[in-house]
Amino acid sequence: MSTGGEGGGGGGGLTIFRYLAKYRGMDSVFKALSDPTRRRVLQLLRQRPMSAGELSEHFPVSKPTMSAHFAVLAGAGLIAAEKTGRTITYRLKMSVVEDALLGFAHTLGWGKKKGAEGKAGGNSGNRWRAIKKEA
Repeated sequence: MSTGGEGGGGGGGLTIFRYLAKYRGMDSVFKALSDPTRRRVLQLLRQRPMSAGELSEHFPVSKPTMSAHFAVLAGAGLIAAEKTGRTITYRLKMSVVEDALLGFAHTLGWGKKKGAEGKAGGNSGNRWRAIKKEA
């Protein structure tokens, strides 16, 4: 496997190694997404920013358990927390979710045009926008 853009790849294309290095935090993102409670938190935050208390009302678990879920999501960079007084408000960082999923798709070769092995992306941006619209 090539370690750069040399050869017939058209130059400048990212190799799988360089692309994975860029997304080395991908493991923490997918760990965060592996739990149904955390996925539901992301769905709720997609609607609007919410306080920890508002989010906790949607789940039959203790507040310390929810706090642990928030910590995993924040550690993966999927949510941002803003503390005002005693209230913590969380918001979704959708660009991180998109980057992780798109990065994963690229590691599998999705989104590349046939005959464009050396070029990262292909028409993946258009395909990703189409996938987002369906959701």
